[in-house]
This record gives sequence, structure tokens and C-alpha cells, in this order.
Amino acid sequence: MITLAASLIGFASSAIPELFKSWHEKQDREHELAIMDRQMEQARLGHVQRLEEISVEADVRESEALYKHDSLPSGVTWVDGLRASVRPIITYAFFTLFAAVKFCALIMLVFYDHQPLVMALPQVWDVETHALFSAVVAFWFGSRSISKFRGR
Repeated sequence: MITLAASLIGFASSAIPELFKSWHEKQDREHELAIMDRQMEQARLGHVQRLEEISVEADVRESEALYKHDSLPSGVTWVDGLRASVRPIITYAFFTLFAAVKFCALIMLVFYDHQPLVMALPQVWDVETHALFSAVVAFWFGSRSISKFRGR
């Protein structure tokens, strides 16, 4: 009986290293698959980033082409002057319209609603107006500051 038990224990003990080896190989394969998954994800992210870079570069080139086209002289003085004045005229027109609407609102509050000027001004110059005004100022003057900072 002892011989039989010793034989079974010997057989089982000889199988244990093989079981550990199989378990270790399985862990290695899972680890390699995890590494490959991460590499594939990084490659995918790299492709997405490269596509975004290409898109941004295309936008920059389009803007440069538009600015270059706008700066080409046509040979007709008044056409060049008109073309150069479109953006400033639109800006002045919208600013004038904005100021007129705000002024009319202030007049309505002061003369028709009989509110004191001190109470009417914060109603006309509210948080939304602050945000709009700061966005416009940042648009017109911020891009120039950034361009000067970058050395363009």
C-alpha cells in the first residue's frame, strides 16, 4: 500500500512542474495580448492625432490662401479700397447698432420706466453684455497680441 501511495505521490509531483509551466505560459500569452492591445490602441490614437494635425494644417493653409488672395491688388484703386474696407465697415456697423440698441434700452428705462440712471445702467450693461464685449475685444486685439508674442 505504501508503494502504491508513493507511486501516486511521485506521479503527481512530476506533474506539478508541468502544471506550473502551463500556467506560466498562459500568463505570458495573456500579458503579450494585453501589450499588443495597448500597442494597437496607441497606434489608433496616433492615427487619429495625425488626422487632426492634417485637418488643422489644411485650415491654416486655407486661411493663408484667403489672406493672400485678399491682399493681391486688382489694379483698380476703388475696388482695392472697397475690398479692404469690408470687414472694418461691417465691424463699425454692428458696433453702432449694438450701441444704439443699448442706448435705446437705457432711454426706455430712464424716461419711460422712470428708473434712476444708477439702477438702469446695470440692467443695460448686464453679465451677457460683459461677456459679449470681452469676446469682441479679445477677438480683435487678442489675436494680434498672440501673433506678436509668437514673433509673426
